[in-house]
Amino acid sequence: STDGGRNLSLDSILMGLPMSDPTAWATAMNNLGMAPMGMTGQPLLPDFDPALGMMTGIPPINPMMPGLGIVPPPIPPDMPAVKEIIHCKSCTLFPPNPHLPPPATRERPPGCKTVFVGGLPENGTEQIIMEVFEQCGEVIAIRKSKKNFCHIRFAEEFMVDKALYLSGYRIRLGSSTDKKDTGRLHVDFAQARDDLYEWECKQRMLAREERHRRRLAEERFRPPSPPPVVHYSDHECSVVAEKLKDDTKFSEAIQTLLTWIERGEVNRRTANNFYSMIQSANSHIRRLVNEKAAHEKEMEEAKEKFKLALSGILVQFEQIVAVYHSASKQKAWDHFTKAQRKNISVWCKQAEEIRNIHNDELMGIRREEEMEMSDEEIEDPSEMKETEESALVSQVEALKEENDSLRWQLDAYRNEVELLKQEQGKASRDEDTTKEQQMKLLQQALQGMQKHLLKVQEEYKKREAELEKVKEDKLKIETLLENLKEQESSMSRVCACSQEKECPVEKTLSNSPVKSEREVLLVGIISTFLHVHPFGASIEYICSYLQRLDSKICTAEVEVLMTRLQNTFRQELSGVGASLEKRWKFCGFDGLKMT
Repeated sequence: STDGGRNLSLDSILMGLPMSDPTAWATAMNNLGMAPMGMTGQPLLPDFDPALGMMTGIPPINPMMPGLGIVPPPIPPDMPAVKEIIHCKSCTLFPPNPHLPPPATRERPPGCKTVFVGGLPENGTEQIIMEVFEQCGEVIAIRKSKKNFCHIRFAEEFMVDKALYLSGYRIRLGSSTDKKDTGRLHVDFAQARDDLYEWECKQRMLAREERHRRRLAEERFRPPSPPPVVHYSDHECSVVAEKLKDDTKFSEAIQTLLTWIERGEVNRRTANNFYSMIQSANSHIRRLVNEKAAHEKEMEEAKEKFKLALSGILVQFEQIVAVYHSASKQKAWDHFTKAQRKNISVWCKQAEEIRNIHNDELMGIRREEEMEMSDEEIEDPSEMKETEESALVSQVEALKEENDSLRWQLDAYRNEVELLKQEQGKASRDEDTTKEQQMKLLQQALQGMQKHLLKVQEEYKKREAELEKVKEDKLKIETLLENLKEQESSMSRVCACSQEKECPVEKTLSNSPVKSEREVLLVGIISTFLHVHPFGASIEYICSYLQRLDSKICTAEVEVLMTRLQNTFRQELSGVGASLEKRWKFCGFDGLKMT
């Protein structure tokens, strides 16, 4: 037989198929995708090709694949399959009608190893069920019901697919045709808690392996952790202070100092030690500045050397080019051969090109130096001067900063005083006098600092008061400017009105009311306009209409003309108080009767 327990035994097949019909035997073997073999091991079809042995449409099975047996792998739905009769010791399985649709199955549960088998014969026993389904693989358990169905659990998941192949087969026990000895098998996926539990355990194991693999990969690519920083102690503090003074060990010491400060190692007892280390770090700035200045000096010297070397090279190039030019003159040129003249002219061109390139480079360096000098010497003077308000604001900010610094100094002095008080009780009696003097000096210093702080606060308040006064003066000036602008606008209006009123008074002195043809035309147009407006119109409204016809018409001229013609135009006042308005009306029809 082929792979143990998962394929049909050859003995059962040999017992069921007589060798008198080698064609049926070859067809059955061909459906399994195997070369047809006889009882003696000789091939029935010597020219059999497993790749072409798809007479029934079933894809060939690789004999090395796990699960090789009488049931091939799942068949694509679009490929028709022809199933053959399967003979067992106690029963026979007859294939279903190939033209019928394939039997329906439920959705496959995850990790399914259990199948439901229905349609069993009434006289079917567990031994017969085992005989049929052990050909699909190792059977772990069979749970048979009295109602012609059972549940079968296999050892592996792929065995379930082989068992589904038997769905639709008609089963007959022996050669009996009794109804109780026949049935139609229906095989489907079954949902079992054991299968789900095993599948979940397997998934958890795979997840653990994946996490372990990822952790190993992350650890492989993770950068090495920095060396640990030692804990603070007086000894380590002295070591770090010495390292801060050494240029070669400064970077390591400054990192340690930073870590200590961030950890919160600074307190009243260690404040002086940390202050001295910070002071050492500050003194390193001078060394860095000096080092930068030395490097800049070296760079300038290198630039100067390069410039001098380049100028020397250019002088030599000029000399070589001068030699070529002198050789090109007729006095010496006639004595050279053609080839020599050609070489000399080529060399001359090459030398001139190289000389020009080096000359441009030298000129570029000099140009850069001139631009740097001009940038340093010529600085644009600040045209925008700060106002008094901005100056006061900056002074206030400076006073705030000074106030904060003084407050910090006071805190430092207080810390020192408290430290001295703590050490005073432990010190000997001989040192009492010196400590008292120190206390007095510190108290005097504190008093001086407090006085200075009070003065600074008073100055700060004065500056704030001055700033508020400046703001108030600014607001007053802005209001005065607005009032002056309003007065100017009102004065201009009054002047215009007075001029307009004086003009008609002067012009009414003449005897004749209409002096020119232009005035006659104006009188006619105004009369027509006012005739359309029986309730009258203001002089501005009339003039705006006339200025559309002629932009040179003046309001004063029109008003003088209308005042002269009192029988034609009449001025009336309408409105009360602030809404008082002068209106002109046409009264020519009434004036004609009066004249």
